[in-house]
Amino acid sequence: MEITSAYKSFGGWTKHYMHHSDTLNCDMRFSIYLPPQTANGQKIPVIYWLSGLTCTDENFMQKAGAQRIAAELGVAIVAPDTSPRGDAVANDDAYDLGQGAGFYVNATQTPWNRHYQMYDYVLNELPDLVETTFPVSDTRSIMGHSMGGHGALVLALRNPDRFRSVSAFSPISNPGNCPWGQKALTAYLGKNTGTWSDYDASLLMRKTTQFVPALVDQGDADEFLEEQLQPETLKAAANACGYPLTLNRRDGYDHSYYFIASFVDDHLRFHAKHLAT
Repeated sequence: MEITSAYKSFGGWTKHYMHHSDTLNCDMRFSIYLPPQTANGQKIPVIYWLSGLTCTDENFMQKAGAQRIAAELGVAIVAPDTSPRGDAVANDDAYDLGQGAGFYVNATQTPWNRHYQMYDYVLNELPDLVETTFPVSDTRSIMGHSMGGHGALVLALRNPDRFRSVSAFSPISNPGNCPWGQKALTAYLGKNTGTWSDYDASLLMRKTTQFVPALVDQGDADEFLEEQLQPETLKAAANACGYPLTLNRRDGYDHSYYFIASFVDDHLRFHAKHLAT
């Protein structure tokens, strides 16, 4: 593993790394914030952040302003890239497919299946690497934005034993029923829509019997709200099975990091509460 940059922040360190991923069959990058509590080797819990379309591991670390609260709460934050990268990795000219748009699925269709195994990477390989390299524990929560909100919800809903809590900003709640999701899932998983349900948060939430506490914030001025995000579908799924979901509709907020930065403190405190139990 190679460190590419490090910045001291609120007594801790924001660091950026490159490493080879066997799961994705390419080199990958991730960012980590280690709060000051790790200076003496104390093992602390981790919150994983999954970013949205066109983003990298750096967007959240640079724009969200999360380090101050993470330092106060004594939690680490890990942010992977949003897809495999490199000249040998399949890509598409559009922003919503290929590099920068991995959708946190395990692709089964060529040419994507050679590299696009983001679900397994985030669930297994990256946490194993983080937990053996840094002074962190295997106590985890997960959060994300847009495509990353979809990924966070799916990973938590499918693996309730691995995550103490889950949250999302503006998640793609029902990808099987929106243009972004239909395009990506067709490419990565094929035209048989029956295979898509494993990556659809609304469908997963409706049938689950194991609950991971969930928090979702959605801006009412989000330009993608009705066509792509569909939070009410997620809320209906939660109501159907009594799922502990809190959905906040935020008046006047859009899809940007201005929105995320406005409420990231609430999300980190939500996770810290559940990580401490």
